[in-house]
Amino acid sequence: MKRTLRELYGVGILFFYFFKWPYFLGFPYLYMNGLDNNFILDGLWFLSIFLILKDIYDKIVTRKRDDIENR
Repeated sequence: MKRTLRELYGVGILFFYFFKWPYFLGFPYLYMNGLDNNFILDGLWFLSIFLILKDIYDKIVTRKRDDIENR
């Protein structure tokens, strides 16, 4: 069971590392061109938004930490 969970976690990390930006930009286009409501796809889109915001926050925080350490 632990092995399966670790594999799913790893697949999720790789999937969203490479797929979050194309999905974030492509999903609204598909939605405007006739894609029906699908709660799973909506949830994945919100998860992608969360991950993008987390990446931006991490870059800002690490940049400030690097600036403080280099003084």
